[in-house]
Amino acid sequence: MTLTPEHTHRIAPVDDRAATPDMRSLIDRRQRLQHDLETGADPRAATRQHAGGKLTVRERIDLLLDQDSFVEVEPLRRHRASGFGLDKTRPHTDGVVTGWGTVDGRTVFLYGHDFRIFGGSLGEAHAEKIHKIMDMAASVGAPLISLCDGAGARIQEGVTALAGYGGIFRRNVDYSGVIPQISVILGPCAGGAAYSAALTDFVFMVRGISQMYVTGPDVITAVTGERITHEQLGGADVHAGTSGVAHHAYDDEQQCLEDLRHLLTYLPSNNRELPPQRPTRDPVHRVNTALVDLVPTDPSHPYDMRTLIAEIVDDHAFFELNEAWATNVVCALAHIGGQPVGIIANQPTVLAGTLDIDASQKAARFVTFCDAFNIALITVVDVPGFLPGVVQEHNGIIRHGAKLLYAYCEASVPRIQLIVRKAYGGAYIVMDSRAVGADLSFAWPGNEIAVMGAEAAANVIFRRELATAEDPDASRAHSAARYREELAHPYYAAERGLVDDVIDPASTRHTLARALNMLRSKHATLPERKHGIRPM
Repeated sequence: MTLTPEHTHRIAPVDDRAATPDMRSLIDRRQRLQHDLETGADPRAATRQHAGGKLTVRERIDLLLDQDSFVEVEPLRRHRASGFGLDKTRPHTDGVVTGWGTVDGRTVFLYGHDFRIFGGSLGEAHAEKIHKIMDMAASVGAPLISLCDGAGARIQEGVTALAGYGGIFRRNVDYSGVIPQISVILGPCAGGAAYSAALTDFVFMVRGISQMYVTGPDVITAVTGERITHEQLGGADVHAGTSGVAHHAYDDEQQCLEDLRHLLTYLPSNNRELPPQRPTRDPVHRVNTALVDLVPTDPSHPYDMRTLIAEIVDDHAFFELNEAWATNVVCALAHIGGQPVGIIANQPTVLAGTLDIDASQKAARFVTFCDAFNIALITVVDVPGFLPGVVQEHNGIIRHGAKLLYAYCEASVPRIQLIVRKAYGGAYIVMDSRAVGADLSFAWPGNEIAVMGAEAAANVIFRRELATAEDPDASRAHSAARYREELAHPYYAAERGLVDDVIDPASTRHTLARALNMLRSKHATLPERKHGIRPM
């Protein structure tokens, strides 16, 4: 309706003097609430948190995110449960802080349990806040970080707490391979909470304050009679070095969160983006003179594969994952020519670089992650085979080795194989050979690609001659040399198109950089299907 002069008397004038005090009092109330949120309704709870060697959830968020970038979501949420004492206290946030902010200017979403409130336990409202922030992260296409410090399901809320965990698990799976998901364990993480962490892409833990397990020490003692401490059962070093659940263990929270910020520099925000390139002053044509003498020509002599990796990547720097578990294979993120790459490499100093059950699982998971987030793969091969032994066979080395084979065959990102010394048997095939889909394969002079080592092959092929030889040792050496010269020499595979080129070790970095630059726009078309059936 158009207002005319006769209508204007119907509009009441605004009385600033009457409205202002009411608005100011409301603003003052909100500011008091904000103060309570930041300091905690009970200051003694923060003191107890610090006394236990732990930061508060908001201190952790301040360390993780860029300064003043955090925007909190639903800070005034409260539980609506009653009974069993919950009706007497209804603190804001319900024990979890959710929101978004930036890391080096890039948006991330997060939730962090506030152990000062109900021990960070999960109830209905608590879970709904987490569900919302997970959905927001997926819809925006940004990484999700969980700062875990909670006592598990809130017993007083019964089955609704369990349903809340179910909603988290479903979202962990729905958004797997869509956005990076990272769990930082900064306190207890038991029961259902542990499964959520296991479903995410990376798990970081801190010594002395992080524990993760499905059933605690008291339950184990009651059921089995075994006595064990929380740290011995599920501490940071246990999961970083024994179970392989944690990718890293740190001495303090500050170092942990700093490394988390660094990890994000290698990752795209979601699966629709390429990982971010970064400028580098390290020339891609840098000559790798040190590599010429690094790798012994004798296939039985060890050397540290990390030294080789450092020589070929930008600024000699890489971010190793699971560095304390399955150490016979190295998995690392790095840059070459500013482009993020995932590196999988056999480690000759541990079990001679053989593949075993744990190494196969470790590498397979890493390959799958890199493929999901468009990170090119470089596989550095120096492998004598799969680890022999009854324990390995009975525990399913065939099944677990097939996981790595499946991961490589399924990967559609740029894939480059570099054979630096030996590549024997099925392990050669599994380590991203041309036959299973590597885009390019390069080899150093002196490499051996064969069904088995020359000495072992000679024992099989020339067993009759060796049995009747006057000097078996000399005959065996001659036979091995013959096998090496005819079938296992560096150029045999290249002549048959299974290696693209035999390169000078000193040119390795330049060769890889040029190949990565060419493959950056690679597009692979996969067969239409719902999904494959992976070895489990």
